[in-house]
Amino acid sequence: MSAEAASAPAAPATASVTPVFVRLKLSLLRNGLRQSGGRRAAYIASAVVVLLFAALQLIGLIALRGYAHADSLVVLLAAVLGLGWAVLPLFFPGGDETLDPTRLVMLPLRPRPLVRALLTSSLVGIGPLFTLCMFAGSVVAVAHGGVAYAVGVVGAVLALLVCVTLARAVAAANVRLLTSRKGRDLAVLSGLVVAIGAQLVNFGAQRLGSSGLEQLDPAAAVLRWVPPASAIGAMDAASDGAYGVALAQLALTAVALVLLLWVWERHLTRLMTTPDGSTLQSDTRPVRERGSAGLARLLPAGRTGTTMERALRYVWRDPKTKAAWVTSLAIGLIVPVFNAWQGTGSVYFACFAAGMLGIQMYNQFGQDTSAFWMVAMTISSTRDAYVELRARALALLLITLPYATLVTVLTTAILDDWRTLPEALGLSFALLGAMLATGAWASARFPYSIPQEGYKNVAPGQVGLAWISIFGGMVGAALLCAPVIALTIWLNVREGGDGGWPLLPVGTVYGAVLTLLGLRLAAPRTAGRLPEILTAVSKG
Repeated sequence: MSAEAASAPAAPATASVTPVFVRLKLSLLRNGLRQSGGRRAAYIASAVVVLLFAALQLIGLIALRGYAHADSLVVLLAAVLGLGWAVLPLFFPGGDETLDPTRLVMLPLRPRPLVRALLTSSLVGIGPLFTLCMFAGSVVAVAHGGVAYAVGVVGAVLALLVCVTLARAVAAANVRLLTSRKGRDLAVLSGLVVAIGAQLVNFGAQRLGSSGLEQLDPAAAVLRWVPPASAIGAMDAASDGAYGVALAQLALTAVALVLLLWVWERHLTRLMTTPDGSTLQSDTRPVRERGSAGLARLLPAGRTGTTMERALRYVWRDPKTKAAWVTSLAIGLIVPVFNAWQGTGSVYFACFAAGMLGIQMYNQFGQDTSAFWMVAMTISSTRDAYVELRARALALLLITLPYATLVTVLTTAILDDWRTLPEALGLSFALLGAMLATGAWASARFPYSIPQEGYKNVAPGQVGLAWISIFGGMVGAALLCAPVIALTIWLNVREGGDGGWPLLPVGTVYGAVLTLLGLRLAAPRTAGRLPEILTAVSKG
């Protein structure tokens, strides 16, 4: 060895990449806010709302200090937060660009340092801050004594790390799916989850308000041994002097954290060393030709059947259309059924199902986006426009009619009010016919574009058109249903009030007549405004 080599300074140790990833996360947030004023305003507004909600929840948890069964509430809260962190990457894959580790596969990084760096950078954001506020409030609400507070601090940190690591592990395990076209369709379930979750929270809050927090004790007894809730449950055990139980619950949470980190590291290793489908040779086997099978054979021949099949395929395959249908189906069922289940509803609430699905008739051409030009080329007369609109309405009726009937029967069964079933069905069918009629006319008069990317349902500059189309059409549908509503009131207030059965045939025929009249009126307007419609729906 030469003297120069012997006297050369030793090579510096490899610097930690954790600060780099934290700065990268902050840069992504900062650059995202610089893209547009609207995005910056939306982020600031959402941050203010979340922080305000977190502050109110923190105050509420602190106010629970000293109340009986408060420990059950905070344990259940920790379990719900853990579940939310687990499903967040599945329903909102585009919410955080750093959830996709495949962007880092070309960098010379080892999985273990990468896990540490990603975990640290994941703690930067509104979500972790909100979760930390909830856990801090839980500590104040439950802990009694110095040991309990020490256990609470450790437990809150462990619970937060488990939540964040769980979200990262789930994202890494499903990143190939989430970054694909079919995987992004999972986001359509977010509407269903939000709708069901809101109703469950409402139902649970009413039950707790009438029965007290002791209702949570059975569930909390099980969840206090399930991470991350076990870390919060350790505080109550320490407050009661059961230090062995508290230590066991903390140890259980720590073991869960280590296992999640190991799973996360394994998935990162696989992602960074295994090629995805885009780099593999495609399958050269011949593709079998599709015949006219399945539902297509049951549809009418000619343009009507073709248009119906196209509309039904949009419902099944197009993410935005599927999201709208899933949300409407969920809310249309949840609102009447949950209200009936709580004993506060009415059979007439079942009309909500027909109303929610009737909205799908609005902006029919906007659902086609720029592909509407191919449909427009086949419309050369008022007759062509009428057949096109009629086929779209028939495709919607294939789903709406049996669904509205099912929801009405189910609501009636829960309320055990079979006498009003014909009235509710007649009103539902009349409302559906009115919404099909006004929806066909609004689709031709106020079309607007639906962007294919992102979560926006209206293209910039067309929000006013969307409001006029949907809410104006709904007001018109309500006015068209006024005769049937008046007949319902008259049949119920007259002497006896047991003759509501005529409303079923009357409402059915009235709804069918309204639908036909609406299609007839919308057809000439559609045929005469094809260039304007094409321009409007192609802006997204």
